[in-house]
Amino acid sequence: MASDTPPIHLRADVVVAGIRAIFESDRTRPLAWRIAQLQALDRLLVDGAEAIHGALLADLGKCAIESRLTETAFLRAEIAHTLKHLRRWLRPKRIAIPLSLQPAHGRLVPEPLGVALVIAPWNYPVQLPLAPLIGALAAGNAVVLKPSEVSPNVSATLARLIPRYLDNEAVIVVEGGIAETTALLREQFDHIFYTGNSAVARVVMTAAAQHLTPVTLELGGKSPLWIDESVDMEAAARRIAWAKFLNAGQTCVAPDYVLATPAVAEKLIPCLHDAIREMYGDDPRNNPAYARIINTRHVERLLALIDPMRCVSGGEHDAGERYIAPTVLYPARADDASMQDEIFGPVLPIVPVADADAAIAFIRARSKPLALYAFTSDHALRRRFVGETSSGALVFDFAVAHLTAPDMPFGGVGTSGMGAYHGEASFRIFSHFKPVMGKPLWPDTLRLIFPPYGKAVERVIDWLL
Repeated sequence: MASDTPPIHLRADVVVAGIRAIFESDRTRPLAWRIAQLQALDRLLVDGAEAIHGALLADLGKCAIESRLTETAFLRAEIAHTLKHLRRWLRPKRIAIPLSLQPAHGRLVPEPLGVALVIAPWNYPVQLPLAPLIGALAAGNAVVLKPSEVSPNVSATLARLIPRYLDNEAVIVVEGGIAETTALLREQFDHIFYTGNSAVARVVMTAAAQHLTPVTLELGGKSPLWIDESVDMEAAARRIAWAKFLNAGQTCVAPDYVLATPAVAEKLIPCLHDAIREMYGDDPRNNPAYARIINTRHVERLLALIDPMRCVSGGEHDAGERYIAPTVLYPARADDASMQDEIFGPVLPIVPVADADAAIAFIRARSKPLALYAFTSDHALRRRFVGETSSGALVFDFAVAHLTAPDMPFGGVGTSGMGAYHGEASFRIFSHFKPVMGKPLWPDTLRLIFPPYGKAVERVIDWLL
């Protein structure tokens, strides 16, 4: 049931009560409804491409090609993958029953959790609300979608387009800021999916605990990158520069800082400078492929991280245009401002370390990152990174693009998040896999363990063990 009616701003309790009634009516459970919603979402991304790209340009300065690459094309591929595999994901999965309970049969039957709340951030303001929505719809849930008010043009565009294409009683967009989000969190949901920072995540978890609501938290942190002399430095620099300065560095899995020996750092820096110039020209400010910082508050925050004495590339800025050039800092130290919190912008510190042992120790001494990158051809060292570090994902010789593998669950660990999504993982987090078991009344083998207890029961226990 789609509509051209603009969203109505209602009280949170009214919104949630209404959408729960729709879910309880079983409208969202049939496979046909799920497929229809996913196909409609795909049409939205095609028909609304011009409006979406215009909103992304206004909010983040993203050109249409980058918008397609990181937002709409990504989502369309996720939808196609989900539609291709959904019937298989929905099939009940047979499970083995132990001999002690035979004859019997068992299976796991996926069922929707109910009403989900998706709270999205501003940095990829189309991809990050709609990617979890794909999983929630595939699993048969009703969804309240809260886009970020920090990207107001995208928020308004989604609020206008979604009711035109999706079932506007089962998928509701709630716009607004802290007050609206706080009001929603007072209500009872069956799952909350939050993408953002750890401070707000604690608020979300506290609110969810009042209703014992399960949560998925997609957070961030300082994702480190190790590089050594065993790799092609020019090729590595191109991949690092692309991953770091995509979306002007406002990417949760962007390399946050580089660890390298001084000798490697001295080789890497000119290669990074050349890679930046190759991608964005001598003046990235006038290159449409280079995005802008979301607002002046974040511009000021990022400028405070740039130490002019350590700026070896970039550093130019224009607060009025929300522009900060791709910037490299060297040598960065652990106590620098740029090394305290996630940078979330186009500033790349390079921290000199003595060797790989020191790099691994540096990583292990800090919170577990959302992503860890290692550029090395040393297979023994690769095995050490696998065995001696913990991160949401570990990627060798490239960065960021691992998100596009739909069968690779994406999520964090520790303070970088809990739960993972994309592909089947998205379907699973919005589903309950209900155990269903049956045992015929004859033969009544359970009588062997019924009271009155005696030697026969003891023999049965000994035989089972």
